[in-house]
Formats: sequence, C-alpha cells, structure tokens
Amino acid sequence: MGQDPRTLPPSPNWYCARCSDAVPGGLFGFAARTSVFLVRVGPSAGAIPGTPPFRVIGELVGHTERVSGFTFSHHPGQYNLCATSSDDGTVKIWDVETKAVVTEHALHQHTISALHWSPQVKDLIVSGDEKGVVFCYWLNRNDSQHHFIEPRTIFCLTCSPHHEDLVAIGYKDGIVVIIDISKKGEVIHRLRGHDDEIHSIAWCPLPGEDCLSINQEENSEEPEIPNGKVIEQTPVTKGCYLATGSKDQTIRIWSCSRGRGVMILKLPFLKRRGGGIDPTVKERLWLTLHWPKDQPTQLVSSCFGGELLLWDLTQSWRRKYTLFSASSEGQNHSRIVFNLCPLQTEDDKQLLLSTSMDRDVKCWDMATLECCWTLPSLGGFAYKLAFSPVDMGCLAIGVGDGMIRVWNTLSIKNNYDVKNFWQGVKSKVTALCWHPAKEGCLAFGTDDGKVGLYDTYSNKPPQISSTYHKKTVYTLAWGPPLPPISLGGEGDRPSLTLYSCGGEGIVLQHNPWKLGGEAYDINKLIRDTNSIKYKLPVHTEISWKADGKIMALGNEDGSIEIFQVPNLKLICTIQQHHKLVNTISWHHEHGSQPELSYLMASGSNNAVIYVHNLKTVIESNPETPVTITEPYRTLSGHTAKITSVAWSPHHDGRLVSASYDGTAQVWDTLREEPLCNFRGHRGRLLCVAWSPLDPDCIYSGADDFCVYKWLTSMQEHSRPPQGKKSIELEKKRLSQPKPKPKKKKKPTLRAPVKQEVYDGNEDESIRESSGPVENGVSDQEGEEEAREPEFPSGVASVESLTKKRKARSMLPLTTSLDHRSKEELHQDCLVLATAKHSKAELNKEVSADLEERFHLGLFTDRGALYRMIEVEGKGHLENGHPELFHQLMLWKGDLKGVLQTAAERGELTDSLVAMAPVAGYHVWLWAVEAFAKQLCFQDQYVKAASHLLSIHKVYEAVELLKSNHFYREAIAVAKARLRPEDPILKDLYLTWGAILEKDGHYAVAAKCYLGAACAYDAAKVLSKKGDAASLKTAAELASIVGENELSSSLALRGAQELLLARNWVGAQEALKLHESLKGQRLVFCLLELLSKHLEERQLLEAKSSSYNTWATGTAGPFVERVTAVWKSAFSLESPEQYQAALQQLQSIKYPSATNNTPSKQLLLHICHDLTLAVLSQQVASWDAAVEALLRAVVRSYDSGNFTIMQEVHSAFLPEGCDHLKHKRGEPQSLITPAFKSLEAFFIYGHLYEFWWSLSRHCPKSSVWVRAAHRRTASVEQSQQINNATPEETDSGDSQPEPNRPPELDVRLTEESKQMLITCKELFSEKHASLQNSQRTVAEVQETLAEMIRQHQKSQVCKSTTNGPDKNESEQAAEQSLSSPQNECKEEKNQPLSLPELTKRLTEANEKIAKFPESVKIWPFPDVLECCLILLHIGSQCPGSVTQDMQQQAQQLLQKYGNTKVYKRYCETFCT
Repeated sequence: MGQDPRTLPPSPNWYCARCSDAVPGGLFGFAARTSVFLVRVGPSAGAIPGTPPFRVIGELVGHTERVSGFTFSHHPGQYNLCATSSDDGTVKIWDVETKAVVTEHALHQHTISALHWSPQVKDLIVSGDEKGVVFCYWLNRNDSQHHFIEPRTIFCLTCSPHHEDLVAIGYKDGIVVIIDISKKGEVIHRLRGHDDEIHSIAWCPLPGEDCLSINQEENSEEPEIPNGKVIEQTPVTKGCYLATGSKDQTIRIWSCSRGRGVMILKLPFLKRRGGGIDPTVKERLWLTLHWPKDQPTQLVSSCFGGELLLWDLTQSWRRKYTLFSASSEGQNHSRIVFNLCPLQTEDDKQLLLSTSMDRDVKCWDMATLECCWTLPSLGGFAYKLAFSPVDMGCLAIGVGDGMIRVWNTLSIKNNYDVKNFWQGVKSKVTALCWHPAKEGCLAFGTDDGKVGLYDTYSNKPPQISSTYHKKTVYTLAWGPPLPPISLGGEGDRPSLTLYSCGGEGIVLQHNPWKLGGEAYDINKLIRDTNSIKYKLPVHTEISWKADGKIMALGNEDGSIEIFQVPNLKLICTIQQHHKLVNTISWHHEHGSQPELSYLMASGSNNAVIYVHNLKTVIESNPETPVTITEPYRTLSGHTAKITSVAWSPHHDGRLVSASYDGTAQVWDTLREEPLCNFRGHRGRLLCVAWSPLDPDCIYSGADDFCVYKWLTSMQEHSRPPQGKKSIELEKKRLSQPKPKPKKKKKPTLRAPVKQEVYDGNEDESIRESSGPVENGVSDQEGEEEAREPEFPSGVASVESLTKKRKARSMLPLTTSLDHRSKEELHQDCLVLATAKHSKAELNKEVSADLEERFHLGLFTDRGALYRMIEVEGKGHLENGHPELFHQLMLWKGDLKGVLQTAAERGELTDSLVAMAPVAGYHVWLWAVEAFAKQLCFQDQYVKAASHLLSIHKVYEAVELLKSNHFYREAIAVAKARLRPEDPILKDLYLTWGAILEKDGHYAVAAKCYLGAACAYDAAKVLSKKGDAASLKTAAELASIVGENELSSSLALRGAQELLLARNWVGAQEALKLHESLKGQRLVFCLLELLSKHLEERQLLEAKSSSYNTWATGTAGPFVERVTAVWKSAFSLESPEQYQAALQQLQSIKYPSATNNTPSKQLLLHICHDLTLAVLSQQVASWDAAVEALLRAVVRSYDSGNFTIMQEVHSAFLPEGCDHLKHKRGEPQSLITPAFKSLEAFFIYGHLYEFWWSLSRHCPKSSVWVRAAHRRTASVEQSQQINNATPEETDSGDSQPEPNRPPELDVRLTEESKQMLITCKELFSEKHASLQNSQRTVAEVQETLAEMIRQHQKSQVCKSTTNGPDKNESEQAAEQSLSSPQNECKEEKNQPLSLPELTKRLTEANEKIAKFPESVKIWPFPDVLECCLILLHIGSQCPGSVTQDMQQQAQQLLQKYGNTKVYKRYCETFCT
C-alpha cells in the first residue's frame, strides 16, 4: 500500500460536446460540476512502480455553476493554458501551473454550449451558445467579435487545424455549417444530411483529400445539395475532410472541396458483453468522434452501450470496424461515452482518454486498443465510509448517486480498484456497515428509508428488508440479538442482528436470516424493561460497544442513553450536547490500556466533541439510571456541526473528526490536544475513516463529491481554521452552485437529511433545465433526454391539466360494494329476492344479511335506505368531506338536522345557510345567528356582520364590528341603516376618534369629531401636533365653527411657532385671522423692528430673511418709527384704537424672567411690555408707561442680559428719564417708587458702562472687577462680567487700545462727573436694608438645605457601611457647613445650631414685613453692588468720586455687608 495521497474525484459532466481535453506531455483535464480536475498521466505522474501511471494533481476552482466546456491550448510553449466555459455565463482562461485565472469574459447572454481553442491561432478561443451566437475572443489583444449565423441551438464547434479562419459548427437540428470568421462569419458550406443533434465534429488531421481513396461519385449516397451560390475553388475550400457524429446513429464524412457528404457509417447494434447494467434501460445515444493524427484512414467513435469502435475508412463499402478491448471482458464502459481525448505521453505512447455516463474515466492504448487503467469517480455526496473488519483494506463508500463503491485500497496493481454496486439501491446511500465476522457481507441504508444486505463477492442483487424507515436511514450497526429475536432456539437465531436508525427517530432490529420478515422497533423493549410511561426521545444515532454488552443511543434533544443487554436496561443518560447527536464512537478494545475501551466520543450539531468515560457506571451496574452532566474530555476547535468521528485503531485515545466547517481534525483526546487539520475538501465533510493498516493514513468524504486519502504527517495545520480562514472556506463552498432548496417538513433532522438541501447539486453533470435529479441515481432514470427541454413527460402533464377533474362520488361505499366479485353480487341478488318476496316476517338470518349488505337499501324499503345514507354520511365525515354528508342529509329531507349538526361541528357554509329558509323562518334566523358566531370564531367579523344585517340585526352588527375595532365599517353600516340622530352613531365617532387620537392620527380623528358634531374637540385634536401648519388649520377650523376664543388662542400659538423660526411674515398672517389679536400684532411688529435693529448692530446671532416690507426703514428715533409703522401698516391713529389695543394686551401676564429663559421668549416678553409702554404714552397714561418700561428693564436685568437692558434704555430713554418726570406732573404722586426704580436702573447701566470704559485702559483692574463680582446668582450682572454673552464679547471686552491720547480720558471724566453725582440716587438706605434681609433669608435657607443634604448623605452611608453613630455624622455635617469653600481660613465660624438659624430667619422675615409695599413691589439695583463699583472707580481714578459719596458707600457696606457674599469685599474696602 503506497504512502501517497489519493483522490476519488467527482464524475465528469455529462452531455457536453467538449468538457475534457489533454495535451502532449501527459496532462489531462476534465470538467466535473463547477470545477476542472487535472490528472498527470505517464512517467511524470510519480506513481508507485507497478501501479497505473497517473495521479489526480489538482483542481481549477472559480466557476459558480456547471462547467460546460474545457479545452487546452495545443500550441507548443503554452500547453499550460486552457479555457473553460460555464453555465454562469463566463469563459475563463487559466494557467494550470498556478491554477489561477489569467483572464475571463462574460460576452454571452445565453447558456454556452460549445468551446474550442483554435489549433491554428495561438490566442483565439471560439465559443457558441444555445441561441446560436458565436464569439471569437483573442486573448493577447483582449478583443472579441460576434457572429450570429443561424437562430438555432449550437451543440458543438471545432476550429480547423489547417486554416485559421474556418470553424465548423453543429446544431441541435442536425445542420452543420462551416464559416469563415475573417469574412464576418460568412457561411462557406451548409452541410445537410443528419436529422438530429450533432454531438461531435472532427477534422481530418491531413489537409487535402488524397488520404482517402474514395470514388466520390459512386460512393456518395447523397445527392449534391446546392448551396444557393457557386463556390470558388480556392485552396481554402479545396482540401479537407470533415467527420460528424449525430444522435441519428450515423457518422458522416464530408468533402470540403465539394461541400457534400462522401461517406455514411451507420452504428452497429452490438450484443452487450458483461455490461453491469439493467438490460431494460433504453439508453439515449451520444456519438463522439476522434480522428487519430497518425492514422488518417481510421476513425474512433463511441457506440450505443459504451463500446468504442475503430473504423477503417479505406473500406467504407464493407463498413469495417474493430472493437476496442475485444479480447478482455468487462474492460469497456458500461454506459454511453461523452468525450474522447488523444494524449501523447513523455515516453511517446499514443493514448486515448474517454469519459462516460458510467462515471469512469478510462485510458486506452491506441496501439493495442486495450484499456490501460480506469479512474472511478463519484456522482453524489460521499455520505459514509466503512472499512471491512474482515477483508483488510476494503473500503465501502456510500454515495448520493445511488451506488455503493467498494475500493480495494490494498491492490498492488491498481490504485483505484473500485467495484460499483447499484442493483436494488435506487436512492442515495446514507449508511453502511460491514458484518464484523462474515466476509463480504455489507449492510446499507438509503435516503428513502430502505435497509438491505449485499454480498460483495457475488453478483446477486441485495436482500432488502421488508420493513422500511419512513425517512432517511442515518446509521447501521451490528449487535447481539435482543428480544423477540433472541428468544428463538440456538439454531433459529443469528449470532448478530442488524440495527438501523432512521430520520423519523425509530431504531429497528432486523433479522439478517429473515429480512423478509418483520423488523422490531426496540422502543417497545426499552419501554417494557424500564417501565417507561412517557414519550421516548427521537433517536438519531446507535452505536454498540465492541464487546456487544452495551448499546448507546443518541437523540434529537442532544441526550445519549446507555443500555445494557440482554433486555436494554437503561443504566445511564448523558446530558451533554444540547443539539441533535450525529455520531457516537466507542474506543477499540485492543489498546495498551484496557480501560480505554470505556471511552465514548460523540458529536452533534454543535461544534464541540465530548468524550465520556463510562467505566464506573458500567461496572457498578446501578439499580436506577445515572445522569452524567460532566464530560471526561472536551475537544473544542471546529466552527460548525460535527458529522462523524472515528478512533484510530493504531493508537490509544487518538480520534479524527469531520465537520461542516470543511475540515477533518485529528485529536489526542487524553491530552485534549489538536494534532493536525486537513483542509483539502471544498465542501462540508460528512464522513471520515482511519485506515486499518496505515497509522498515518485517513480517508474522508464530503459534499464536494470527493473522497480524499490523506496523511496526517503531511498536514501543515494543527487545528481548524478560525475567523478569516473559515470564512474563506465558506466562500469557497458558496462558489459551488446554489441548489434549488427542496421543501422539507421537519428542519430539525440530522446531517444526511439536512444535506438534501445541497443534493440539488449532486446532479452536476446535467443541466438545470433537464432530466433526473441525480445523474446516476437509478440506472433506469439516469439518461432521460437531458439536453432537450421538451420532455414527453412535460407534454403529458399539460394534457392531464386540461382534463376535467372527475367529481367525487356521493355514494362511494355503495358503488364500491357493487363492484365486488361475481359471487358476492349473485349473493346480493338472492338476499334481495328473499327480502322482497318472502310473505312472512323476515327471519333473523335474512335481517342480519340485509344489515350487513347496507347498500341493498337502494332496492328495499325507506328505513333501509336511511340506514344506507347514514353509513355513507359517516364515511364522508371520517374522510373529511362534511359538504357531501350535508348533501346526503338534504336528500333525506332533514335540513334542520343538517343545520344543527353543521352548527355543532362549526361546519356551516354559505350554501347551507342559503337553503335554511326552506325549513322555516325561525330555523333561518337561528341558522344565520349560528353562522355569524362561527364566522366570529374564524375571525371573519365583517362577513359575520353582513349576515346579521340580512336578518335585520343592525345594532348587533354594529356592536360586533365596533367591539372588533372595525370602526370604519361600523360607521358605514350605522350611517346607512340607522336614524341620523341615533346616539350609537355619535358614540362610534367619538370612540374611533379617541383611538385615532391616541395613535397620533390627528387629522382623521378631527374628521371623526366633526362627524360627531364636536367641532371644539376637532380643532383641539388638530392642534395637538403643535407645528405651525397644524395650528393654522386648527385656528381656521375653530373660526369656521364659531369658536372664536379657541381660534384666536390657536392662531397666537401658531404665530409664536413661526416666530421661533423667525418667519415674521407668516406670523403676521396667522394673527390677521382675528381682530382680537390686533394687540399681539403690534407686539410682533415691535419685536420685528427691535430684532432688525439688534441685527443691524450685530447684537443678534441668528439672521432672518423674511422681514415684512415695513421693517426696512431705519431713520429716526426708535419709538417714532414704531408708531409710524403702526399707523401705516395697522391703521392705528385714534386714541380709541390705542385704548382698545391697550386693554387687549393688559389682560395678558407673562412670568418673570430667570437666567434660563430662552432669548427668543425673553425678547417677546420684553416687547410685550415695551408695546404697553408705547401704547400708554400714546394715550398719555404716563404712570402706566413708566411701569411697563420698568417691567421690560427688570426682565432683561433678571435674565442677566445686560445688552438688551442697555438697548431698551437707548431706544426708549435716549435723553434719560427727565422727560417722563415732566410729563407725569406731580412729583409726589403714588407712582414715585416705580419711577425711582426706573431711574435707578438707568443710572446703574451707565455706571457699569463708565466703569468698563476705565477698565479698557487699565487691564489689571479687570482682576478687581472679577473679584468684586463673585456674588450670588441674584446679581445677574456677574454673568455679564464673568460669562459675557456672545453679543457683548465684541463690544465690552475688547483689548485696551494702547495709543489713546491721555487728554481724552480727562474729557471723559468731565462728562462723567455729572453722571457720577446722579449715582447718589442709587444709595437708597431702605432698599439696602430690604436687600440685606432678603440675602439673609436666602443664606439661611441654603444652609438649612445643605444640612438636610448632609444628614441624608450620612444616613445612606450608615445604611451601607457600619459607619459612625448618628451624633458623629451630625457633627461632620456641621463642620462641613462651618467652612464653606469661598471663605478664608481665619473667617471660619463656629457651627450654627438649628434654633439659631430659625431665629435668624424669623428676624429677617419680620424686618421684610415692616417695609412699605411700594418699596417691595418695584425691584431696585443691588445697592451694595453699586457702592463697590463706585469705590472701584474712586480707586482707579482718584478724585472722580467725591469724598462724601465714598464715605456714604463705605457706611452702607459696613452696615449691610454682613452676609457671606459681601463680607470679604467689605473688609477689603472698609479697612
């Protein structure tokens, strides 16, 4: 046995004119499925001396569908190039040395059917397709040309070996044409004579027509067929013969110079010799030719049954031929031959290689016409491998092509000594098992559930078990007989019986001596022995321990059960796998350590392999079953399901596994170590077996139709590929053709069944459109007209469809009883006669006869007829035809009974209910209601409602529709059938509206509310979305229905939405709807003008494009511009109109501003106040004007927006507050506090601006500025200094200008003196006192809040850890309070107690209460803050602030600066 790897490749593809080829030097290639296999032939193959000189050396992988053509380049120097064509539409050019694609083209639009590399032009490849299009492709210049000669299917084409432009093409209908590709595909000859497919075209190897001494005039059996034009006798057309082989059973030799046939050879019908084939098969013919180069007077052809003939063309009149391999029996092919390729080896032997439907590649010596060697191949998945335990080295292979191969791997003379067994198989072979002791006894199981026994040493057909599995046979195993077979006597029972496990989950025990008898389901024995009441698991695998005492069953749920003979007592259950168990294997018994025989390896649909050691369990023989959940060893590494495991018979604890990840893995199980990984397959592995003789050698089979023999020592990888590599393998597998998936009932089945999905491909060799599913399943079906789309069977099926289906019989039982034997019918007549004519009472015997022969009721009385109808009716119900039962009852006249029965069984139909009125009005009403209930059970609510309407149950119908959420239908019915004022209708609208509203369908909900006359709700629901368009529509709707108040509020909301988008024009349009919104229009107008003003001064970031036309003018004071626009755009002139607008706006109150108020909202609120101020001025209500202006200023102050505050001052108080003082009249009136506040804010703003102007020239002072403003959040101006808004950073905080002349400072100071004097107004004692009390309250509240927080925190800490006790945590809280971060160390106070804090709070609140309301109502700038700023200015510009004022400021600070915020600043200035 040679230490060399071997391959059993997939079968060469069938029905292709040229899908194998060979080149001198000994390289042969054949197309198999989607790839090309390369075989080295001759001395260079490196075969072991004494064995046939050939070796499978590789594969060209790249096509995604069947390869239909293969041709080598026959030009010296480029024998390494070849071309392939495929059903995937591409032609690829390959380099066989690198096995890579050089280039490819996809020019063909249709299936490519012929291909040839020109023997004359080095780089020309010609291909043709099924629609008749020919492409010439020049490789070197990547150029192509297309010819469309005839609209017929091309079957083969061959380029001339003598002239570079001539190509001969054979068509499906028997026409042969010769074209000149240099003349745009001009037809040189059209050769007519064949009347069926052209399978092969061979040019004579010698040019000229002298090689054959044919007297053309006499021997031509054909009249010359004119071509329609005179052909010039050029040297081109003169000289050459052409041979064509056709399905019409003839070979014709044509003369090119004459353009006509000169010889016809008709195939002989040979007596089949030793063909291992079913004689009843009517095989289609394939006639392929080879014209030997060195023997131009001879021609090789194939024949009917796979024989090859060598024709002698010198004696054509005698039809003389020689048969290949005439002397030796059984050497020729047993089925039709597809391709013949000549090959000259390195030692100059002339060989011929042939591929055939019998799946063999044979090599013939042309000198002796004998077969040198045979390469067998596989036409399906390799499902199972099994080595014979008796006949060493005999490997059985179960294949998906319906044949068992038995490979004698030890044959010295022949590496591939393979026998085929096909008789009685007729389906995919999925399981095999050799008898442990009997030579040549091989059990097999198939995809269709068959179990059989072959004697491989005889030619007898197999014995088949009479008990079939319902699904695929998964596993076969020989084991000791169990009851009931084991209960026979010594001579009556076999020593071993055969166990089979099938896809339906049953394990059967077959008696090999009586396969015709019944096989026993072992579940019965398991149930009885172990008294099991529950449902047994679905079995998927069986394995016997080598000593025959223990049986393991693997199950679909992943469990493995261990049973003990003789009665299958359950001793153990292994709960390890969680998915279906695919394979179980027991360790052999002849290892160095006997205890290893208790190891059991198992694999499942998960990728992990578990090994269990069952020694203790088996030896302890437990009373009750043990459950094992821990494995002895775990082998992880595969990335997909495990299909097969096998122990090495040569080692201890060495295991090989096969997986769907495309690899086989060898493990050292005792060390849980991966040893080597085989990656040679291109598909998912299905089986693996260790050679019984060579410790280094393993065989594996896969769904790539290959069996590989490989050596563990030659593998470069040690573990399965992870990540990218396995993805590449997946890609490789995906490049195999995609099968059309079969429909399966149960997806959770085991490997072979799951592989059915793939088995669509097992038929690689046949086109998709054709023939049987497996290209060699059963020899009867293998050769249907695979190449022809129009099958006779197809026609038949069309005819059968057009025939009308025969109606089902109403009285089938009676009819069948009238078709019995003649004796029975005679007896019927006698019984009937006796019954009809006996005068007296019928005796018991006759009555019993009549009872039994119920069909005689047709001929006796009505009672008997009723009995007959009853029996027939029961039959119909049992067979699931209630409608026929109902018809019988109607015949009987029992309509009411029919209806009741049908109602009880839920089988009422439209036709039955339609007949119900015949039984009376009340029966009809009852039937309709029952049918409606039945329809409701079947969820046909609308139909049920329609039936209720037919009996005028309108309310019930509406309620039924409503309760099942068919609101649209319910409203339609109610509207059509009820009074308009019926409350049901309104209820429907409201219910549906509410549901639509909840689901967010607001527009439809609004329609519902309008339908229910709830217009207010309609408008509300429309506005729910809240976008401008919805609000506008809602406002218009409310306006139409007279809800003016709602309409105006919605219009305002809509306008505000548009305002956020800065769409001024849209906002004004929205407000136009209502007169009541006139005031708001004025506010929006002022806002628009102010925004434009701010935008121009670059104080607003957001730009707006859609201003109204009146907003463009910029001349004049701001207030005058506002009133001018109001007059022109809104016709606001008279005091009455101003008064009306004022009243509208005064009713609207906005909340006060905070730091977080959005700027757009803030601007709107300020503009509202400013509008009130302008309107008040217009009606001379000065007090109101002052209040409104103050509110606007305070809003900007509260929100911390200093810029806006200053803009309001400059726009509305350009000259200060004096003009307001004059207009107001009496200075001592009640409004004074408000005016004072306004004036104070005005001065406060100017004070800050003056201070900042100083800071520009004295950058250091900015530190003081910042220090002075670390205050509470109530002083919002700190925001302006520390966190200046974007608008101010441009204006307020620019860099100091270095070259400013000093005299300007003096002038500024002069101007500012007046302003600094007016600052006295800010030193309000009562306001300082009030603000101090308010700060105290705020501070105490903050301290209390902090104490509560600390207390809570300490409680949490205490609950989570064993922390300090309560007093400690309180102390900690007080300590943390006593040292706030912003105080200096020396300022630390003693901790404050709670009573102290409460006392402080009460005192402060009492103080606040004492202040007059007029002081409390109107806000005032922070007095202490103003004092600090003045002192800063005094320190920066000495002399600018009077001594008197500085003193006053310091006094106020000392008096009221006792809160934390001001304490340290006071100390700074007052010490």
